[in-house]
Amino acid sequence: MRRAGGGGGDFVLALYLGMRHPWAALGPWTSLTTGIPAVLDEPPGAVRTARRLARLQGLEDGVLLPSTLHLFHDLFALLGPGASAVLVDAGAYAVARWGAARAGCAGVPVIRFAHHDGDALRRALGRIGRRGTPVVLCDGVCPGCGRPAPLADYAAAVRERGGLLVVDDTQALGILGAGADGHPPYGFGGGGSARWWGLDGPELVIGASLAKAFGAPVAALSGSAALVRRFRALPGTRMHGSPPSVAAVRAAARALALNRARGDALRARLADRIGTLRRMLADAGLGTTGGGFPVQTVTGLADPAAAHARLAAAGMRAVLRAAPGPALTLLLRADHTDDELARAAGALARAAGPDERSVRCGTQATTEGCGARPRATTGGARGAAAPTPRTPATTTRPRPAARGPAARAAAGPGA
Repeated sequence: MRRAGGGGGDFVLALYLGMRHPWAALGPWTSLTTGIPAVLDEPPGAVRTARRLARLQGLEDGVLLPSTLHLFHDLFALLGPGASAVLVDAGAYAVARWGAARAGCAGVPVIRFAHHDGDALRRALGRIGRRGTPVVLCDGVCPGCGRPAPLADYAAAVRERGGLLVVDDTQALGILGAGADGHPPYGFGGGGSARWWGLDGPELVIGASLAKAFGAPVAALSGSAALVRRFRALPGTRMHGSPPSVAAVRAAARALALNRARGDALRARLADRIGTLRRMLADAGLGTTGGGFPVQTVTGLADPAAAHARLAAAGMRAVLRAAPGPALTLLLRADHTDDELARAAGALARAAGPDERSVRCGTQATTEGCGARPRATTGGARGAAAPTPRTPATTTRPRPAARGPAARAAAGPGA
């Protein structure tokens, strides 16, 4: 179901699987909010829904919060006092970094290390003392370059030091899943990065918004039962702010039910939509970065701002990114039609400038956020096909000893 102004002409909606939760599908309620702080009493259905999500992710327990801003604010208030340092992947998303900054304000060293570089993480860990618990923060999938983080490498380094690995899995939740070797391109189940890598254990802490693939305006913290129990007792935003609304909790529960019933079919459809757009753009001499993920940045445009204006004139919205240089990004969804993709590709073809030859020659293009330089794809077997279970762009490989899920995931979905 699509709302006016939010349909096929929209390439700004991050509802990757096309999940929408109209009020009629959520059932009646007598009160939108309980009026009780969540630390005293969870909203109806919140405990059950959070636990089901945690099990989908391969973890023991979870708790729902209104947003990842609330989540990371409280999480680092909990972890900060016992932390020897917070080590932050240089490409980590801003909201999680703001949480880490709270630990920094309490005197905990906050150290950045090179993006998606397990060796850099180990060097940083080697420079801090042994007293306290090191906490490592990263995204499961970088929203800037579209690459999965080398979580197997990070988890091994953290485990060696008795630390914690905190993952913002907002981009991967609902997209990546287990068993990608037999279920390309994303795996099955949609449990996110931990499932993709085959990771579990008490050192793993996952925070994620469900507002992307699952279309529910709520966040969830998942981890060991002991950590979640400590988090629930924390008098932070769960004491001083409103809990998730009844509607948001029901939307999350419905999203998990839809995911069980047809999530894998929706993910296959999404992969097809991405492959179709890339093929159409390749026919016009244009490429994309973002690999197999739904955030596709168009390369080969002489003037991305002009192309953005051309799309707008044709009734289509896209994202114009300003840094590190102008770039046009399209967010793909499973419910985009061939006609909608063709309209966007046609408008971009008409806006293509004289530098499109550089794309055909394989020139690298910079993406916003992490500063990585993934190769633009332009067609042929790789550009025309739907994403394969290999990296969205070249990525740091796990250590040579890592085989099975780790070796598979080093390649990532798409190419």
